[in-house]
Amino acid sequence: MQAKYPMKVQVIRSKGVSTRFYINLPLPLAAAIDLAPGEEMQWQLLSRSDLRLRRVADPGARSKGKK
Repeated sequence: MQAKYPMKVQVIRSKGVSTRFYINLPLPLAAAIDLAPGEEMQWQLLSRSDLRLRRVADPGARSKGKK
């Protein structure tokens, strides 16, 4: 069974800065993919309704001794 995590897009509007959109990644999803703070990720647009979040670096390249 696939877990589903509904979320809302947040927007930040500041004077003199372009509008930014944020999506928070739920902790269970971050833990499931062993996501680390500061890790570089990128979005891949598959269609108007599908996005894919991908690691820029191979997860095996991270040090295994990190806590």
